[in-house]
Amino acid sequence: MSEQRSGITPWIVTIALAIALPLLFNKGFSLSLFCQMGINIIFALSYNMLLGQTGMLSFGHAVYFGLAAYFCAHALNAMGQGAFSFPVTLLPLIGGVIGLLFGVVLGYITTKRSGTPFAMISLGIGELVAAGSQMFPDFFGGEAGISTNRVVGPKALGISYGPQIQVYYLIAAWALLSAIAMYAFTKTPLGRMANAVRDNAERAQFVGYDPQRVRYLVFIVASFFAGVAGALSAINFEIVTVENVGLAASGFVLFMAFMGGTGSFYGPVIGAILVTFLQVALSGYTKAWLLYLGLFFLLMVLFAPGGIASLIELHRPAWRARQLGKLLPGYVALLVPVLIGFAGAVGLIEMIYFVETSGGGEGEMRLLGVSVDARQPTAWMVCFALVVIGVLGFRQLRPHLLRRWDDVTLALRAAETRAPSAAVPGVGT
Repeated sequence: MSEQRSGITPWIVTIALAIALPLLFNKGFSLSLFCQMGINIIFALSYNMLLGQTGMLSFGHAVYFGLAAYFCAHALNAMGQGAFSFPVTLLPLIGGVIGLLFGVVLGYITTKRSGTPFAMISLGIGELVAAGSQMFPDFFGGEAGISTNRVVGPKALGISYGPQIQVYYLIAAWALLSAIAMYAFTKTPLGRMANAVRDNAERAQFVGYDPQRVRYLVFIVASFFAGVAGALSAINFEIVTVENVGLAASGFVLFMAFMGGTGSFYGPVIGAILVTFLQVALSGYTKAWLLYLGLFFLLMVLFAPGGIASLIELHRPAWRARQLGKLLPGYVALLVPVLIGFAGAVGLIEMIYFVETSGGGEGEMRLLGVSVDARQPTAWMVCFALVVIGVLGFRQLRPHLLRRWDDVTLALRAAETRAPSAAVPGVGT
């Protein structure tokens, strides 16, 4: 009973948080950011069904997201012209069906192979659709894309989806329903068999399952939820362009899933929230935001290839054993040189961009709230010195943290060895 409660608790907290967020942050920027996060959560979770659950590295998942968005944009325009009537609230179902249908057709070809051939086939199909978007401007709208209006169709309970707050709750509701459905899918026999195909396809085939059929079925389900995300994107932005089906969008969802961690269900959710926030927030403050995202991705690959979720799982035993407090002083001490080195690296990058984009660095620039003259060598020397201090400090303090980790690991192992004997009467100290 306690296990069931612990499994339901995260969902209850998530629902409460989704309801409370717009009440705490009701500005236009915040609502727009939350809407993008909700869409990307569905998109990243659908991609994780391919990569994390079945081991299929796809470079064309945006095809099903983008095509569903295009069809839904045309559906909204047709509804606005009075061709038919359909509630906007249920429009993501149309997007899901469109994604599913294209998944049935294109997935049959794509899943014929696994591993690297699958990745290359998905890349080829993605580029084929992106190229075809230029050949059929009547449907894709050319480079300008397709504009639409979400304030159409029947307005139940006076909900028109004109105010952004109404769109937020629509996206939040669909994100929760989709997440619950995808989580339930992981508990089905097909979801379990997808894990088996990911881990050892030959063994799965030996016990009587066709790996290609398993990959195909999972691909179809993932395409459905990608279509749901695409429909919500069309409703939220009221425009669909070629970028929605291009390689950049496919790379972006891969980026989100990998950063969060494909080894767990909640990893892509964390990745979608974090990467969306960085994309929206950084793009408004610096021209080098793509470089920062790339460096962040590189650091995660080098030091945490399992994503953020792997770091959480790494600390879970220490948290349960109440040993995490022994690690906190080491992390706090290590955070100081990391922030110092980070400040120096940001200063160097921003000054380089300023010099390159302002014709030789004429005038002063604002750097971390301070006016800096990029033409003077002093600023460059200070930033470089901060990087050096940060690197040296990190190397000096890292062994102390590792020793604390060893102490905690030994304590956890000792507790595990004592636990069985404590459960047997008359055994133990």
